[in-house]
Amino acid sequence: MKLQGRLLAAMLVGLLASAALATSPPVRDLYFMAGCWSYDGHDAGSMEQWMSPVNGELIGMSRIVSDNKVVAFEYMRIARNKAGELEFVASPSGQETTHFRLVSLGQSEVVFENRGHDYPQRIIYRLIDATHLLGRIEGRTDEGERHVDFPMTKIACDPS
Repeated sequence: MKLQGRLLAAMLVGLLASAALATSPPVRDLYFMAGCWSYDGHDAGSMEQWMSPVNGELIGMSRIVSDNKVVAFEYMRIARNKAGELEFVASPSGQETTHFRLVSLGQSEVVFENRGHDYPQRIIYRLIDATHLLGRIEGRTDEGERHVDFPMTKIACDPS
């Protein structure tokens, strides 16, 4: 009887995981983010790069350059968590890694959210046209609602 209970529990877990994968959109729907993007209004070399999706993951990195020095950087990953949901994992400039879960995905916009994070609570990417992408972080701080926009222009990826 114990074996039947364990088998039933294992089957239920498998069914729930399959249902989550079936309802969560595929990573390939985020292909509009892939490529190299220069941050408009920042020093040369300030950019964000997203590799094309492979095996359900998008890997990205960004850097901000000022006076020919990297002043901020971030490693990013979009992949499924153990529950099968898409999430944005951010590892910025020596800070702790933070997970943001997918809350909406359209043809040219994606929104991730972590209401428990200090700031930002939301990360948004919106494709404006074939050569322009808008990144946005937003949320509540002690001073109230705040947002920062990162307008970007598509550039050739530099192999060096």
